[in-house]
Amino acid sequence: MGACFSTMPALLLVLLLGGCAAPSPSGIKAVSVSGAPKAAGPYSQGIIANGLLFTAGIVPRDPATGKPVTGDITVQAERVFDSLEAILEGAGCGYKDVVKVTVYLADVNDFAKMNDVMSAKFGDSKPARTTIQAGKLPGNAALEIDFIAVVPRH
Repeated sequence: MGACFSTMPALLLVLLLGGCAAPSPSGIKAVSVSGAPKAAGPYSQGIIANGLLFTAGIVPRDPATGKPVTGDITVQAERVFDSLEAILEGAGCGYKDVVKVTVYLADVNDFAKMNDVMSAKFGDSKPARTTIQAGKLPGNAALEIDFIAVVPRH
């Protein structure tokens, strides 16, 4: 019984890490689409790993020009959700596959208008969501949003 318990912490670590300790390079795939702004740094628009899509945080930038989208929070939120939808589609997903949304707002008073845009985009789908008021976002954006989605098996 003593030997069994002495290996328990190592066994728990292996079980908790699963395949994370040494991911296979072939099991991870970057997603890059023209309908979302190009990555502005050393990151990908999205990454598929272990059947999940993880998007980068997307701010309201025009995908064609890379320039910030101006306008109120509704206009900016529409642009962000459209960019995220393009990344979802590039990974073979849709809004129905999104399980987690994280929203960073420069001003939490914009929550209701952002929520209206999100509700229209997601329809009957209700992913988990976290909303945070951020101190300052890239490019002085009003919001930044990222998704986690399940990639359907084909």
